[in-house]
Amino acid sequence: MTMVDEGVVANQNGGSSPAQQTLRNHFAGSELPRSTAADLVRLVHGVLPAPRPGDSDVTPATPDAETILSALRMLRELREELAGWEPRLIDAARTLGVSWNDLAPALGVASRQAAERRYLRLRPARADEAGSTRDERVRNERDRRAEDRAVVEWARRHAGALRRIAARVADLHDQPELDESARESVDQVHRTLGGDDTAELLSPLRDARDALGPSHPALAQSISDVLDRTDALRDHTRQRRADTRG
Repeated sequence: MTMVDEGVVANQNGGSSPAQQTLRNHFAGSELPRSTAADLVRLVHGVLPAPRPGDSDVTPATPDAETILSALRMLRELREELAGWEPRLIDAARTLGVSWNDLAPALGVASRQAAERRYLRLRPARADEAGSTRDERVRNERDRRAEDRAVVEWARRHAGALRRIAARVADLHDQPELDESARESVDQVHRTLGGDDTAELLSPLRDARDALGPSHPALAQSISDVLDRTDALRDHTRQRRADTRG
């Protein structure tokens, strides 16, 4: 007997309601579907036991309405649980570098756009998405990604200016007047400055601006001038997309 079989037998022999037992008896001699869903129900809930040699002489009971409703509630709970697994598995696949094109057939959809849309509809809402519909979440996420792309492109076109400001921040590394928060922000800019992608400087520079404002207001203002341009670009991109939809 396998571990799964042992678990099913244990589930059948104890801890079940009369409605569950009636439903097990009903299906005991039936030709059960061989599917992943049926296997999951057998394993997790023990409602539809796997057929065994000698079970064919068991007379199936006729379940009452409450028994069927109980089974349907279990199946609904199972669907909800599986629906919660899907976006987490997609996140794991994306973290490993799996493309949306490769995910599409695994999700049963025809295109990368459909795969991404399915993910955006299934993933849990963030705190700032409270009250929004699934379609609104899809739209907002795509708007945000379009804004991110526009800002990244701008940062790469203006790499020289960004690196000059970042270098001025990094030069403060050994300044004794910096408090702990400011020094940490300066160090982060210094580390990021050594990378290849200029766009990655934007977030550390934002933190540095806030930390350096009291001690180095002129430098903080120079950083603000750059960040104001990226914020304006985000607003413009969002408005352009809204006008296109309208």
